[in-house]
Amino acid sequence: MKKYNYILGFIGIATTLFSCGDSNGKADGYGNFEATEITISAENNGKLLQFDVNEGDVLKKAQFIGYIDTIPLALKREQLEVSKAVVSSKSKGVLSQINVLNAKLKNGNINKNRIENLIKDNAGTQKQLDDIEGEIEVFKSQIRSVEIQNAPVVNELKSIDVQLRQIDDQIQKSKIVNPIAGTVLTKYAEPNEITTFGKPLYKIADLKTMQLRVYISETQLANLKIGQEVTVKIDDDTTMKSYKGTISWIASEAEFTPKIIQTKEERVALVYALKIDVANDGSLKIGMPAELWIDRTKDNEK
Repeated sequence: MKKYNYILGFIGIATTLFSCGDSNGKADGYGNFEATEITISAENNGKLLQFDVNEGDVLKKAQFIGYIDTIPLALKREQLEVSKAVVSSKSKGVLSQINVLNAKLKNGNINKNRIENLIKDNAGTQKQLDDIEGEIEVFKSQIRSVEIQNAPVVNELKSIDVQLRQIDDQIQKSKIVNPIAGTVLTKYAEPNEITTFGKPLYKIADLKTMQLRVYISETQLANLKIGQEVTVKIDDDTTMKSYKGTISWIASEAEFTPKIIQTKEERVALVYALKIDVANDGSLKIGMPAELWIDRTKDNEK
């Protein structure tokens, strides 16, 4: 059906380009409606325990719609917590040594300041200062030695903390949260299926505003600009139903019409693509053909 609409749209392009425009009662352009479709994929591996989505559902932004089994991740997190506790217990003895040496270093600096003050008052000797400075250097050396011994333990603890954060991130991504407000177009998975990272779950699009993509000739381009209001018409029983639309995008470069256009002259014609935003009252569907009509009343008044 999409291919059929696609062909119809481009056949309409050729008709527009080589007609006399609206002077003979024909539309200025033909095209099909489209919307920005987003495919939502799984961000984790596991069984899809809950998935409350059906085609046609209108979802809100940030709406929770399901989750992937997190029991394996929870068990792995517990294992890491145990490993962290074991490593921490090993490092307690080393850390306590560092605390004792830091206390001795602090007292050494206090004694050094006291001796320096005594020397200023001619009540202390240089030997006393040299001795205390020697003790301070010994304490610093011992602290560095213990820290070097403790480095592997500290690095191991840091590694475990990183792994814990990764697990927490995976658990968070096991929740399926809808990223945009829109309508579910296609559902690719069902509850209790095994899913993998990157596997599509559903496709969604915001259908409140549809975009009509049409192609126009270079001569028509002069009458159009971004933000301009135009009329869009669709088939409605025996008549045409009109909508107000706004041009939201005009291609900066020309392109050739597709090869599906029958005649050689039409195939080599250069056209410009443009998009028209149209508020959807529920009647507009993706792939639906429509016509573009440009209001030239103002131009005629000039």
